[in-house]
Amino acid sequence: MIGAGKRVLLKGRDRTYFIQTGHGTYSTDKGVIDLEDLSKVELGETITTHTGYEFRVDLPRPPDFFEHSRRSGAPMLPKDIGLVISYTGMNRLDRVLDAGTGTGIAAIYFGGIAHEVLSYEIRPEFAEIARKNIREAGLDNVTVISGDVLSAEGTYDIVHYDMMIGPEHVRHAHSLLRPGGFMACYTPFIEYLMGVLDEASLLFAEVRAIECIEREMTRTKRGTRPSTKVGHSGYLTFARK
Repeated sequence: MIGAGKRVLLKGRDRTYFIQTGHGTYSTDKGVIDLEDLSKVELGETITTHTGYEFRVDLPRPPDFFEHSRRSGAPMLPKDIGLVISYTGMNRLDRVLDAGTGTGIAAIYFGGIAHEVLSYEIRPEFAEIARKNIREAGLDNVTVISGDVLSAEGTYDIVHYDMMIGPEHVRHAHSLLRPGGFMACYTPFIEYLMGVLDEASLLFAEVRAIECIEREMTRTKRGTRPSTKVGHSGYLTFARK
């Protein structure tokens, strides 16, 4: 049984709903769902609307939170989050410091992999949105702190920044990292990338900057070709202590 207050996906033939179990009802284009009945089903089973339409009940994964959860701004794209995970070798033993929480999407991805994630968000209203999303993702190893990441203390395996980064942030990351640990910085503009590179090259043994261009493929009756969507999102800098 799913239980009350849990976030689930209702998957129909042509529509998906991201809703929370509990009391009352939820109206879809295929009819009304009783939320209390929804809390009593098992994941993978179906629930029927008052019109007889069936939805399969699934557990949301991080890409679903990226797609459907409430946002406080533009989160990092999954392609860039994936590069942070793969280029740092993030794993179940790692203690991760994340800064610029925003909606909490990156923290949700990291929380499913790392041992512990501490995420700093300087805007209290954004931090509260992130906390709600992280609770709904069922993660008890992710903590959102309302405050300046420069006040963070301790030792970490990975420090990740998705925010306006100054030289002081690069120096602070270096001071918090274990030997062999990684700083990963997401910067939307090349000017900020240059600033990170200049400071990191003075402190870290290895520094690398990359850009990931993603091209979605579209298929029509005429043929298959890359989408015309813009593939650039930002720049990533990886620095190893």
